[in-house]
Amino acid sequence: MHQFEVQTIWDGFNLAGHQIAFTNSALWMCVAAVALWVFMLGGMKRAIVPGRWQMMVETFTNFIDNLLKANIGKEGRKFTPYVFSLFMFILFANVLGLLPFGIVGVHPFTVTSHFTVTGVLAILSFAIVLVVGFAKHGFRFFSLFAPKGTPIPVLLLVAPIEFVSFMVRPFSLALRLFVAMTAGHILLKVLAGFIINAGNTSAGLGILVGVPSFALMAGVSALEMLVAGVQAYVFALLTSLYINDAVHLHDHH
Repeated sequence: MHQFEVQTIWDGFNLAGHQIAFTNSALWMCVAAVALWVFMLGGMKRAIVPGRWQMMVETFTNFIDNLLKANIGKEGRKFTPYVFSLFMFILFANVLGLLPFGIVGVHPFTVTSHFTVTGVLAILSFAIVLVVGFAKHGFRFFSLFAPKGTPIPVLLLVAPIEFVSFMVRPFSLALRLFVAMTAGHILLKVLAGFIINAGNTSAGLGILVGVPSFALMAGVSALEMLVAGVQAYVFALLTSLYINDAVHLHDHH
């Protein structure tokens, strides 16, 4: 489980008795942010006839734009920068952790396989939902927990359930991404272990176990790439659905 360890690269400084250190987790977040920055810069040329790079960036921006338009409507436009940044950062962090840098001795660290990272992203999304909800509707925002036309006795049962399910959202958002990333990496690690151990034993066993494990590992790696994209998409999709709740309350039901 060495790959999930947060290791200190630079000791940093003490702040109110807490050690503020620069870790491999922080480093890979910076790498993801820089990679994303470079990716976006390459696509911001605004050429009339877009090159491949610009096409790629525009494909992603249009994708998120359409996602928000479909889920929130016209008002979704103003959330595009946030949801786009969220989606791209998660995507880059996920994919970077899968790249085989190990070959050159650099061990990539998947920041999204840590609950603290996914948790902060989820809390950020949740905070935006609350701010938008209260700013737009004031205390009417609480009517989110009370669907219109519900009889009072039923409401006493429904409102707490709605409230709990609302409060669980950031946890489910953070947990889903964290679990998917961690599970995938553990599976790859186990298969890699099989290959190495099979290679260290007899030739016959090496071929018998090593080759299928390698084939499986290639397949799982491809699947993980897909999961990396899907999880970023799910995070963005659910964020937009939650923002939609805050913007429209129950008007659209």
